[in-house]
Amino acid sequence: MEIEKKYPLPPFTEETAREKVQLAEDAWNSQDPEKVSKAYSVDTEWRNRSQFINGRKEVVSFLTEKWQKEKNYKLRKELWAYTDNKIAVRFEYEYQNAEGAWVRAYGNENWEFNEHGLMQKRFASINDLPIAASERRL
Repeated sequence: MEIEKKYPLPPFTEETAREKVQLAEDAWNSQDPEKVSKAYSVDTEWRNRSQFINGRKEVVSFLTEKWQKEKNYKLRKELWAYTDNKIAVRFEYEYQNAEGAWVRAYGNENWEFNEHGLMQKRFASINDLPIAASERRL
């Protein structure tokens, strides 16, 4: 049986940490829950705002529901810090809610990876800000 790996692998350098962040940004902007879930370990642990998500199946369910509610979603991530197997990012994303109003979400994520490059832990702190359509940046 082949061991599942997601490159680049830790330990991270600045270059590989930036690559990992860009890959995550690209995957999330695809809005494909199955594709996004493949970056996480089968037993991944998340905290997303006040919600706790455990395992890939719950990730897929969470993301499916998220993107059904958040229309015209666009995300940008930025490397903040990294160590051997951890990366911290700042991010912002914009979307339209069910009423059609625009929202910008800001936050930070702390990521921890296993030796195969799969994210074992993702802890996200996120704040929402209603914005006018003319204030959109993404």
